[in-house]
Amino acid sequence: MRIGIISDTHIRKDYSKIDSFIEKYLKDLDAIIHVGDYTTIDLIDKLKKTNDFVGVYGNVDGLEIKDMLKQKEFIEILGHKIGIFHGDGNRKTTIERVYDEFKNDDVDILVFGHSHQPIIKTKNQRLMLNPGSPTDKRRERWFSYIVLELTEELINAQLRFFS
Repeated sequence: MRIGIISDTHIRKDYSKIDSFIEKYLKDLDAIIHVGDYTTIDLIDKLKKTNDFVGVYGNVDGLEIKDMLKQKEFIEILGHKIGIFHGDGNRKTTIERVYDEFKNDDVDILVFGHSHQPIIKTKNQRLMLNPGSPTDKRRERWFSYIVLELTEELINAQLRFFS
């Protein structure tokens, strides 16, 4: 199973950038996880038409998106338990907030966004994945996303960078 993980797209009016990104990098994957800050419901509709889709809302998403998606989501794929949460909040770092959000849950992989900083690391035997952003890199050098490949025995997470 190959899953594209994206976050913090912050789409306002110009859909050409996200449309070309989806066509070039996501359309041949089995599923897409978006970790919030879409800023438009139209993007959710596009992602649902492209692949199987799972998403949570972020701190800049409006009520229409918050009514459609949860703040925190759990999925299980091929025996791997995945927790999904945007990562916003007031205390601690983004990674600490995400880890704390799931500290009492049985999960293997934590997927989050918010910081626009791509990260793959482990913390206390949990894989932490932040894809950065494919459309709003902020202070990062490149745009980014993650491809997560899962089998029953294997977890392969790769950050992908592009300009």
